[in-house]
Amino acid sequence: MQRFEAAPWPTSLKVVSLIGAALLVAVGIGAARAIPHGTRVPFAETFGTFVSFVPPAIALFALLFVVRAYEVSPGELRVQRLLWSTRLDLAGLRRAWHDPEAMCGSLRVFGNGGLFSFTGLYQNRALGRYRAFVTDPKRSVVLVLPARTLVLSPAEPRAFVEGLHAFFPRIESGPAPGHG
Repeated sequence: MQRFEAAPWPTSLKVVSLIGAALLVAVGIGAARAIPHGTRVPFAETFGTFVSFVPPAIALFALLFVVRAYEVSPGELRVQRLLWSTRLDLAGLRRAWHDPEAMCGSLRVFGNGGLFSFTGLYQNRALGRYRAFVTDPKRSVVLVLPARTLVLSPAEPRAFVEGLHAFFPRIESGPAPGHG
């Protein structure tokens, strides 16, 4: 197994994460202060308390999905999160390359678009639909498998691609002709 640290957060991710988390906490505090106390409306305080915890919980939930590192071993990739790892089968890996523009023009289909990371399902013209585990889009590495495409952002993209070649010597580098 070979471990590769995730790319350091660029300034844009730091700013979005800081402002987003601060806003979510502030909204939670504002909601808590607006809770009606001593009313005869059933469940008003209970519901208000629940609502006040939702925004900060969103920030904590997003923090759990932060990408810390990638571990490559024969046949699999593990994306290290804050408290667990996500296992991805790399059987049939066809291509791998560093592409700083991989996420350009992407639309988020489902996932997190900048609160501590860029993770989830995305889509763009160059790659089609892909799953992202990214901290710095400029350090993106694209992995093409038979049924899906992955985009990662290791701290050292070229070293990561070379590490993949050690486990998968037959993979090709660069996008397929006519793509990318």
